[in-house]
Amino acid sequence: MNSRHDRPDPWRAPLQVAQIPERGLHRELDADEMQRKAMAEIGGLREVISAHASFDVTPKAGGRFHVAGHVHARVGQTCVVTLDPIETDIDEPIDLMFAPPEQIPALSDLVDDAAAADDDVDPPEPIEGGVIDLGRLATDALFLGIDPYPRKPEAVFDHEVTPPDPEDHPFAALKAKVKAKAKRKPKGK
Repeated sequence: MNSRHDRPDPWRAPLQVAQIPERGLHRELDADEMQRKAMAEIGGLREVISAHASFDVTPKAGGRFHVAGHVHARVGQTCVVTLDPIETDIDEPIDLMFAPPEQIPALSDLVDDAAAADDDVDPPEPIEGGVIDLGRLATDALFLGIDPYPRKPEAVFDHEVTPPDPEDHPFAALKAKVKAKAKRKPKGK
């Protein structure tokens, strides 16, 4: 079975960190039809109708970069109750820190210390080959926003469970026959 990691990223938008100005930059991305089809296939969706991402990338000390933004998408799914086609809107925030790979172990230790102090801090993501792939970030956020059990707003799973009748089982007919036969048999024979 193919998993997400066995396939190439369907939506690529590599950003060379060496080309990010000191003041940072803003990027708007829209997935084209081929990218949306590939995302739908990988994500187990009927279709990805639209996918738009907006990012602000800001340089930080030590060669790190803060990436913040949103992914907005509309996806076609199937209602788990009625099996009718439905469309779902996705709006996922992105707020990540990226760091050179050699800094990750030391920064992860700091994150572990912060986690011990009950701070909500995630370890940084590695900058791979001097690139941050904004398309991959957008795809991952879109997949995180997918409702695994989508249903129409008015759809209700109304399946009343009634306890089984103790007389209604595979051997009920046999039991009735044995009882009837026992009634007909005279006692003592």
